[in-house]
Amino acid sequence: QVQLVESGGGLVQAGGSLRLSCAISGNIFSINVMGWYRQAPGKERDMVAVIGSGGSTNYADSVKGRFTISKDNARNTVYLQMNNLKPEDTAVYYCHIKEIGVGRPTRLSWGQGTQVTVSS
Repeated sequence: QVQLVESGGGLVQAGGSLRLSCAISGNIFSINVMGWYRQAPGKERDMVAVIGSGGSTNYADSVKGRFTISKDNARNTVYLQMNNLKPEDTAVYYCHIKEIGVGRPTRLSWGQGTQVTVSS
């Protein structure tokens, strides 16, 4: 099984910054897409940012210009730099990967989540 462990969440004032990290380990065969999703209580889990194997990125409209996703392939780690945080960014943030390997079905994996709370 593959393991995804997030870190870097916490409490921050509006306008502040946080950087989330996700360390990936275990029986990894091939990572096609890495990403970050978030979910507030009572709401749907939504995509925040994704990065493909070739380095292409996509962001939710609500975070464009404020958040940046990046990765370190050698360390199997994905990051989310969050700047100018707003109260509406408050949520549990989840790391996600999609793997594709020869002769294997696509595998989707999730981390346990890390809480980000932005105060007014």
